[in-house]
Amino acid sequence: MLELGGSDPFIVMPSAHLDRAAEVAVTSRNQNNGQSCIAAKRFFVHRDVAEEFTRLFTAKIADLTVGDPMDEATQIGPLATESGLEDVEKYVQDAVAKGATVLTGGKRVDRPGWFYEPTLLSGITPEMDLYAEEVFGPVAALFTVDSLDEAIEIANSHPYGLGSNLWSEDEDERAQFVRDIASGMAFINGMTTSFPELPFGGVKQSGYGRELTELGMREFMNAKTVWVGAPSSEQAEGSTAGAAAE
Repeated sequence: MLELGGSDPFIVMPSAHLDRAAEVAVTSRNQNNGQSCIAAKRFFVHRDVAEEFTRLFTAKIADLTVGDPMDEATQIGPLATESGLEDVEKYVQDAVAKGATVLTGGKRVDRPGWFYEPTLLSGITPEMDLYAEEVFGPVAALFTVDSLDEAIEIANSHPYGLGSNLWSEDEDERAQFVRDIASGMAFINGMTTSFPELPFGGVKQSGYGRELTELGMREFMNAKTVWVGAPSSEQAEGSTAGAAAE
């Protein structure tokens, strides 16, 4: 089996509890300094609540404490490698050069180490590299949509399909999301998380196969088919067959 990363969508609809959704959005995007395959990376917000959610999301990201990872007060530490920092910087610079707006962050932190500011970008278009590629750092891409249909359509146009998130109290929207989103995992009113009791894995370029649970165990087992014909001395019809796993 293979797990090859993702660019998880995080969809916020008008019925959502906006302050809670924004709080979880910040954690979901910036866990492990944004270096997580199941971190939410693309945020789709319904136009009816876009202004309020954007205000909350921007303020909460800007309030994160960047610093020494050994300090318990630190919420954002350095990236793992210098090349990783350079990649994040290139994605942001490319997006801004092509018209994206920096709502907060957007540059390296002026201190020793591979630090990058927690960043929120809006005005994302398909011409930008980060539109279709995974940004492995504390950079969130914000989209405003007019419907759940639009959010799902844009989300599904991406080559990855690992995790996904919907924030909604509407049962019909929840059912549509679960049915139509192209991802291996779908979380409602919560962030994508790896639980031992739930299958973990993606679709499309996010890989194939599953980790964890009985499904994950069987990914590493070979099924052996055994077929035994009836003895020629017997007139019994049919045959016996069985399957065993080793």
